[in-house]
Amino acid sequence: MTQAQQSRTDEDASKDAFFARIAEISQDMIAAHGKDFAMGTLVLAARWIASDKISEPPARH
Repeated sequence: MTQAQQSRTDEDASKDAFFARIAEISQDMIAAHGKDFAMGTLVLAARWIASDKISEPPARH
């Protein structure tokens, strides 16, 4: 396996892990507040990302 192939494999594994986390959080939101809440939250998050509103981590108090 070339370094580029290994890097791609690592990237794919990382992306898969994020999708798994998002799926788990989505299921939790649906169970607690329903599908509309979960979808709205994910759409809002996408809008924030697109407009660079969450490009920096939030300040911790």
